[in-house]
Amino acid sequence: MTDTPQSTLRKGRLGVIGVVFFVVAASAPLVGITGAVPVAMLVGNGAGTPGAYLVVGLTLLLFSVGYAAMSQRVTNSGAFFAYVGKGLGVNAGVASAFVSILTYVTIQLAIYGFFGGLVEGTMAELGVSLPWYLWAFIAWALVTGLSLLSVDVGAKVLGVLLVLEITSLLVAAVAMLANGGPEGWNFAASFSPENIFAGGFAGGAGIALAFALASFIGFEATAIYGEESKDPKRTVPLATYIAISTISILFAVVSFGMVTGMGASGIIDEVVTRSMDADGNVLANPAGVLFSLTEQYVGPWLVTIMTILVITSLFAGLLAFQNAAARYFFALGRGGVFPARAAVTNKAGAPVGGVVITSALAALVMIIFAVAGLDPIGNLFFWMSSITAISVIVVEILVSIAVIVYFRRVGGGNLWKTVIAPAVSIVLLAIGLYLVMSRFNLLAGTVPDGVDPSLPESAWLLNPLGWFLVLLPFIFLAIGYVAALINKKENEQLVKDFAS
Repeated sequence: MTDTPQSTLRKGRLGVIGVVFFVVAASAPLVGITGAVPVAMLVGNGAGTPGAYLVVGLTLLLFSVGYAAMSQRVTNSGAFFAYVGKGLGVNAGVASAFVSILTYVTIQLAIYGFFGGLVEGTMAELGVSLPWYLWAFIAWALVTGLSLLSVDVGAKVLGVLLVLEITSLLVAAVAMLANGGPEGWNFAASFSPENIFAGGFAGGAGIALAFALASFIGFEATAIYGEESKDPKRTVPLATYIAISTISILFAVVSFGMVTGMGASGIIDEVVTRSMDADGNVLANPAGVLFSLTEQYVGPWLVTIMTILVITSLFAGLLAFQNAAARYFFALGRGGVFPARAAVTNKAGAPVGGVVITSALAALVMIIFAVAGLDPIGNLFFWMSSITAISVIVVEILVSIAVIVYFRRVGGGNLWKTVIAPAVSIVLLAIGLYLVMSRFNLLAGTVPDGVDPSLPESAWLLNPLGWFLVLLPFIFLAIGYVAALINKKENEQLVKDFAS
């Protein structure tokens, strides 16, 4: 398919900071810190949770070494699938693309569920009672509209929301650290290896690391915006390193502030008390941990601001993943895997075909969940976000393998960037994949009746739905590979793109 003004993305619209805004916004730090961190502390490794985020961040930085090296050779809005295709061939590339699409569609659906459920509850307290799916569809309409505009417009919106979000978190963390809490700073409790890995991979440490991995979803999207960046070979690697470092440090600092504010030795009891609802259900209100600490060390005014920013954080994530998914559909349409209409762009340079497909899929799934009467958070959010965690790690492993194979075949690059770092990341990511899959019952809530998913012996115990969801990324991988085998003629453009 020949590029035309209607089948190309607008070039030179994003700089390093613009790409970073999209990527860090996708991680929704305020949502992760209010939702995932308290769970990781209570059923994971307790005060060692800040260190778990640093370990995951270092692992992903290792992955990014090879990822950045490949970005010097390939600039494509399909990012991961282009890298895999370049190293392992068109069939593997298309197979990975199907998994990547599953990643971005499911995480966006998860956020729609969280957004709808959260806004429904918040507005009900103000006397406005509307079902979750109506609030979700209001966000859907806004996200669809913004994603049809020039990509730099979306980056500016995300930039404003993200700066406010990060500022509120840092203000709260600095206040807790400055006060010192009941015990003062205890670096050993949070960052020593024996506390980070307390409970072992089958127990607490594995749970904490699994939740930490899920908090980084979206960082790899830096390469998706390569075609629209001002200098792809510089922008993509730099934005990747900045994004991962920012997410790692932010989660580690804020979670360490929370540990300090509660006291390392009493953190379990504190999380239990602060996350309990009026009926005495533990972790029914995980956001209550950060919010109560913020009220204690800063004041209720910041809690009010944070409550609003949680909603804007979710909206920012929706917009970021909408853009990512749309560009994957665009890349596959341009490569002939999907119909050519998927690669159509508008006058603003936005991938209108991909936007329409992404929005249509999201609308369809939300309608199904609404009609079935399923819970937006308990079902839509937890099921979809857990699928995402597995999907993205699978593709990251494939990318690391592709980096090694590609550079061994064509030469270039140094040993560290093209062999050692990717090989180590494969091992570490494979461990991470095992941890997420073994703890899928806890992440997704798909545990058989009568089983406590927080216990070490409960690993791999799933109900039938859980087994289907945990295997879905591998099913998509197989479907994509078969589709590539069948679709040989239409893949000629991809063969040309991936030719060494």
